[in-house]
Amino acid sequence: MTREELLELLEPAVAALGYELVDVEVRVGGPNGLLRLFIDKAGGVNLADCERVSRQIGALLDAEDPIPGRYALEVSSPGLDRRLTRRADFERFAGRLVRLRARSPIGGQRRFKGRLQGMVGEEIVIEIDAEEIRLPFNDIDQARLVPEL
Repeated sequence: MTREELLELLEPAVAALGYELVDVEVRVGGPNGLLRLFIDKAGGVNLADCERVSRQIGALLDAEDPIPGRYALEVSSPGLDRRLTRRADFERFAGRLVRLRARSPIGGQRRFKGRLQGMVGEEIVIEIDAEEIRLPFNDIDQARLVPEL
């Protein structure tokens, strides 16, 4: 089962509990398989929230059995350096500092750090040193918020 298929299976169950399924990390095969869910809600999540989602999703996974082999289920908050994976994430966190890594060089570089401006069409717009940079959404390998304390 692909990451996208897992998101499709799990997202309604997590939403029914009042949480947002931010991301899914899957590593299967071998003795150390892992399925990690990152959840969020207004005001943040705590240990009790993670336990509640873990119990419900654990029961769903037992019934559906979408992942072959053994694996551990972990439920966590997205953290201060939250990954941005969906177009809506890039709109929601406009104004925040981000770190992006492109799959292929754009303007001679693959790594970017700047102030997120949002999305325009299929491009992520960030400001770096007072210059607006546009990066194709489909060319982003990884994007994360940068904690500003």
